[in-house]
Amino acid sequence: MKIEYKYYTLKMSTPIERDYLETAGFETEIESNGAKGLERALQGGVDEVLLDVMLPGKNGFDICREIRKETNIPIILVTARKEEIDKIRGLSLGADDYLVKPFSPAEMVARVRSHIQIHERLLEQKKMEKSREVTVKNLTIYPEEHRVLLDGEEVSFSNKEYEILIFLVENPNIVFSRERLFDRIWGMEAAGTMATVTVHINRIREKLNKNKENNQFIETVWGAGYRFRMR
Repeated sequence: MKIEYKYYTLKMSTPIERDYLETAGFETEIESNGAKGLERALQGGVDEVLLDVMLPGKNGFDICREIRKETNIPIILVTARKEEIDKIRGLSLGADDYLVKPFSPAEMVARVRSHIQIHERLLEQKKMEKSREVTVKNLTIYPEEHRVLLDGEEVSFSNKEYEILIFLVENPNIVFSRERLFDRIWGMEAAGTMATVTVHINRIREKLNKNKENNQFIETVWGAGYRFRMR
């Protein structure tokens, strides 16, 4: 049975990747211009974006930032540059994953499917969970709605940022190492480095602390890891 996903890609240099995706059951569109690609991605009906960093019209980092302002669909960045700073920059802008060229088309399909499944599980959890809220000081979280409010104003998080936040909130005052968080959120088989966890934690902190100078919800326990402070 065909998998009914609308999977959107930006700038594929060869049709081989598209062939692999369509063989796996993904409906695939290609746009080589960054500005047009951003416009298309924001029109809706898209389950995931495979985003090349180097695009004419608008680069992948800017596109990632703009998409993340509007939607939490998975974003996989594609880059030919192996420098860690580029990967960290992409993750800090809200990307869920990255692929470095050249990459295996089979691995690409596996990552695409994995991120869509994670996203779908989050959506399904929203439907299945009973209506509830978690409130800590001026922070309110509605797990079933995937919503986070700070001082009554909604704050947007990427899928991974939200997963980390919820995991820490549901396990308050417990210290988790970077390794434990990476295994829990990304999985033991995921590609990446422990720096990925630090980047996401910093992004969460920026979003939660932007209106309060000394409102540190997530604490760093030096030499041990991170914890969500409920007290």
